[in-house]
Amino acid sequence: MNFDVLSIFIGLVVGAVAILLYYSAIGKNAKKEAQKILEEANNQAKNTVKQAVLDGKTQVYDMKLQAEKEIKEKRSEVSDHENKLQRREDSLNFRDENLTQKERKLDEKLRKAEDKAAQLDKMEEELQSRIDGQIALLERVSNMSKEEAKAELMEVVETKMADEVAAYIREKEDEAKEQAAENAREIIATAIQRYSQDETLERTVSVVALPSEEMKGRIIGREGRNIRAIEQATGVDLIIDDTPEAITVSCFDPIRREIARLSLETLIRDGRIQPGRIEDVVEKTTKEMNRNIQKYGEDACFKLQIGKIDKELVKLIGRMRYRYSYGQNGLEHSIEVASFAGMMAAELGLNQNLAKRAGLLHDIGKAVDFEQEGTHVELGAKIAKKYGERAEVINAIESHHGDVPANNLISNLVAAADTLSAARPGARYEGIENYINRLEALEKIANDFDGVEKAYAIQAGREVRVMVVPEKVDDNKCTIIAREIKERIENELTYPGQIKVTVIREMRAQETAK
Repeated sequence: MNFDVLSIFIGLVVGAVAILLYYSAIGKNAKKEAQKILEEANNQAKNTVKQAVLDGKTQVYDMKLQAEKEIKEKRSEVSDHENKLQRREDSLNFRDENLTQKERKLDEKLRKAEDKAAQLDKMEEELQSRIDGQIALLERVSNMSKEEAKAELMEVVETKMADEVAAYIREKEDEAKEQAAENAREIIATAIQRYSQDETLERTVSVVALPSEEMKGRIIGREGRNIRAIEQATGVDLIIDDTPEAITVSCFDPIRREIARLSLETLIRDGRIQPGRIEDVVEKTTKEMNRNIQKYGEDACFKLQIGKIDKELVKLIGRMRYRYSYGQNGLEHSIEVASFAGMMAAELGLNQNLAKRAGLLHDIGKAVDFEQEGTHVELGAKIAKKYGERAEVINAIESHHGDVPANNLISNLVAAADTLSAARPGARYEGIENYINRLEALEKIANDFDGVEKAYAIQAGREVRVMVVPEKVDDNKCTIIAREIKERIENELTYPGQIKVTVIREMRAQETAK
């Protein structure tokens, strides 16, 4: 009995130990399995973190490249804008400097004019004082007052003057004036009728058309090197703005502007735009331009048959091909004036070749007036003297705008031909309405002054003649009126060239026979 109980107890103990050993083995395996899973999870987490870091670095690198690209593009745009602003600033500085120089010159001229006016006033006072002294001396010597002497003189003149002679003179004067006017109208009409040519109006357009907007970038070049090369080689300013498919060429010299325009067109057609190529094209275009200028001058001289003329003067004549006044081509205008003057000279029996020569050269100063100081009249006379032209030609140049008196018939014919060519309808772009308004404003200014009887704008608005009432205006007042009209014209009107103001005080004696 005791042995059985002991056996059962031992069996229970052995079973319990076996169970404990079994579960202990299972726990160790589970712990190993859990440790393995934990290690795998840690490894996977580390790999995931590494991959995430790598992906993040890749994205950051890509974003950095994109940002650098955008920054580079923005910097390029900013550089282009800065270059454009710098060019505009340089252009404005250049213009401001020119305006400052001109203002200083004008101030100097104004000061000299004021000094001369003061000297003239002083001389006028001295002269008047001397005249008053001489009048007083004459009154003492003759024992007569000024009024008594004037009355006695008028009585003597009236006694000696014959009514028949006065009437005869007036009659012959009227006949001569009527005949002269009729002859002049006939000569001018004949000249205009004989001179016929196609009316071709050309306009210098400083705009170069582009095949596409992409061409603007090629003309500018990397960091603006191409546009700088073009401006340095030609001496012009290129304005590249928002105008679609166009570039503006700006320069006061029409020859340089034309060379730049032709060079740009050649470069655009060729497609190779880089500094070395630009210099070659500009050099070639300049040589071609010089040949064309010489040819235009030679063709004009040959067409008019004016005889031998200096080669350099022929070149200046050819330069007129690129000079315009209100849209009228300078060379065509000069040829037209020469033709008119030659025809009128032939009708009057004068030297036809000399008249044509003077007509062709009358505006020769305009070939250089954009690069030298002075009016085209002053420059033209200087050029004619330099190349040994005859005195009639020089006087025609000096007098065709009334700056100096005409001392021969050739000069009068050139002035008339110049007026015909410039003022005829269609010759210039100025509209007829604007032209009439300008003449009316000119006459109105003159008529506003007290003592003015009539005012006429003549020579296509280049001169205004003012008739004053002699009883109200004396000779000294005439000078003052002329000066005041000149000042009002300068302050109130916009006009080309110069306007001559002539004040006329005329005393007429008239009687009627009954």
